[in-house]
Amino acid sequence: MVRASNFFEGSAIIIGIGEYHIGEEPKATIGLGSCVAVILHDESRGIGAMAHVMLPESNGRSDRPGKYADTAVPLLVDGLCAQGCRQPNIHAKLVGGASMFAFFGNNLNIGERNIKAIKEALEAKRIRVTGEVVGGNVGRSVMYNPSGHGKVNIKRADGTCQEI
Repeated sequence: MVRASNFFEGSAIIIGIGEYHIGEEPKATIGLGSCVAVILHDESRGIGAMAHVMLPESNGRSDRPGKYADTAVPLLVDGLCAQGCRQPNIHAKLVGGASMFAFFGNNLNIGERNIKAIKEALEAKRIRVTGEVVGGNVGRSVMYNPSGHGKVNIKRADGTCQEI
């Protein structure tokens, strides 16, 4: 992970594909296509976590747990709880999961499969989703600031911005 400046506001820890970070620092991920940024936030502690999930299932691989929906969600929840968060206080926001490979047909819709797997993993951990900007066919970049009340800024590849 590297620090980046001037990405929406201030500086942030950049989360690459398959990476994650837990803590109070601002976090960002750039160039989400079919990948999904999973953002978990505990408002009462002002702390959060982000993973850049690339694939829905690890199929037993443990080398990069932030890369897979089925390993990233438990990793983030457990990491937040290890830092004093209570699971009922944690909520999720999701960004990404675009259909970037539509010309291959529906069987390769990795974005849709990522979203579904992440939501199932969140449901298994009883984490509610309080905001999402998912699907479509355009890439996105994300900036999340845990100390900013969990605010998530999204910049689409077409230049439009929004906040959840």
